[in-house]
Amino acid sequence: QVQLVESGGGLVQAGGSLRLSCAASGNIFRIVNMAWYRQAPGKQRELVAGVTSGGITNYADSVKGRFTISRDSTKNTAYLQMNSLKPEDTAVYYCNANVEAYYNPTLNYWGRGTQVTVSS
Repeated sequence: QVQLVESGGGLVQAGGSLRLSCAASGNIFRIVNMAWYRQAPGKQRELVAGVTSGGITNYADSVKGRFTISRDSTKNTAYLQMNSLKPEDTAVYYCNANVEAYYNPTLNYWGRGTQVTVSS
């Protein structure tokens, strides 16, 4: 079994910054890719940013130039640096990962989420 634990959420004023962390633990042979999603009240969950094991990144258009995803493979941890935050960035942010476990196939996992609230 694999667990993803997010941290770093909170309340920030518009224009401010936050850094989210996602730590993976458990039966991990290799993390194929990691990503951050978010879900605002009344809206569908959407992809914010993703990073592959090779370091290739992709971003939603709404966060390009403001958010940066990174990962530390030695710590099985991904980060999301969020700058120039806007009220519309308010959401619960979820970590997602495709993990290859020892003696098991690659499976997809979700964290429980961390709340990010941006005040105007």
